[in-house]
Amino acid sequence: MATIALENLSYTYSSAQTPIFEHVTAQFPAHQFTLLTGPSGTGKSTLLQLIAGLLSLPAEHGQIRYDQALLSDIPATDRSKRVAMMFQNPNQQFAMDTVEHELIFALENQQTDPQIIMHRLTSALDFVGIRDLQKRLLSQLSGGEKQKVALAVIVAMDSDVILLDEPFASVDPIARAGLLRRLVELRDQRGKTIILADHDYAGYDELVDHVVQITPEHQLKALPKTDWAQLFAAFQPQTLPAWSVPSVVEQPLFDLHQVGLSQGEHTLLAPTDLQLHAHHNTLITGANGTGKSTLFEALVRLNPYDGTISYQGRDIQKFRRKRYARQVALLFQDAEAQFFNITVAEELAQSQKYAYSDYFTPARIQAALTQLNLAGRDDQVIYTLSEGQKKKLQILLMLIMQSPVLLMDEPLKGLDLKSIHALVGLLQTTLRETHQTLIIISHQLTGLTPLIDYHLRLADHRLQYGGATHES
Repeated sequence: MATIALENLSYTYSSAQTPIFEHVTAQFPAHQFTLLTGPSGTGKSTLLQLIAGLLSLPAEHGQIRYDQALLSDIPATDRSKRVAMMFQNPNQQFAMDTVEHELIFALENQQTDPQIIMHRLTSALDFVGIRDLQKRLLSQLSGGEKQKVALAVIVAMDSDVILLDEPFASVDPIARAGLLRRLVELRDQRGKTIILADHDYAGYDELVDHVVQITPEHQLKALPKTDWAQLFAAFQPQTLPAWSVPSVVEQPLFDLHQVGLSQGEHTLLAPTDLQLHAHHNTLITGANGTGKSTLFEALVRLNPYDGTISYQGRDIQKFRRKRYARQVALLFQDAEAQFFNITVAEELAQSQKYAYSDYFTPARIQAALTQLNLAGRDDQVIYTLSEGQKKKLQILLMLIMQSPVLLMDEPLKGLDLKSIHALVGLLQTTLRETHQTLIIISHQLTGLTPLIDYHLRLADHRLQYGGATHES
């Protein structure tokens, strides 16, 4: 068993003016499933890292207990048997090249008996439903597939306490529902204590035992069950609008002729003819690993493809790379991969320097920073921002650049609902003035649909326009 107790816990980052937590006393009961909530940047990841022992807590700043044992007294070599944490960005915790090697590495670090490592490995992959990924290179997996692998590592470790930080941010809705059921099995059949931080609350209301909020006063507050309905209301399953299917035009924005995509020996997209239209925003959905991000990489010439892709009537391979890159930009799924500098101010200055137009004046940039709750962070090191704050900054930087076409891969990843509404509002205002074209891949659809004109779905190696689709 493992009940987690926080006793008079206070924590402040060395570079911060205000504390993240201030004299917090709380308990997370053994064998129960707790959902941890709060806006981006309020300290959810920090709390999980403290509970996992990944951040040091001075003795005068409180204590964390596992049952009656102080976390600080548990040897580091034994902690992984007591607690395992899945990071919000799985790339930050992978150390090996393939899925199989990653799980072996984790189990060897636990000093697991070599005779049972392969059994534990395959059992964990089967439990998560990704046995087919066992031999795959981690670098070739989609964001959602990587999150599933990270969860399989946690399952294989078989720790008493499981800490999960935004574990489904890149996972498609059907897979997400299945993984949630697996977590319930870990609680009910294996007695695990689970603490999970998330911004998308879909599906939790019938599964979790507790909901704990981080308050503006830097405290933890257990939300009474009578208040759950209001919290979960915005995240109920929804039917997407029946967006119209665009007509074939003489010169579309993109014209795909017999375009096919593959990843190694895996076919992702069979030869396809398709048009994408200027000044209309297109949503692309589909299960993890179907090739959505690979399609974006083909559109910006980062990935090989079969067939021909034309942009405004011209084969994209005939453009000079620099000129084409200023026309069609890609917002990466991982925000950190897009940063070049150290501070927020340095990144903002670089985007302004290379902007395609002057729409984003200094005044508009400051207004956007305020709208996204990023104002006053000019001198902050980017890598100390929360994942949600990094995502909002990344999107603003790409908007400032004002490329005529912006491909956005999971732009809502790690964002709370208030941030989503603020971001969508900023995008709507910007597009009205600039007529920029957005093509968006997203599994998180709550709050996004007001932006969308057309809907493409990638499934069964086919990319097709469609009407309403049941998503969550």
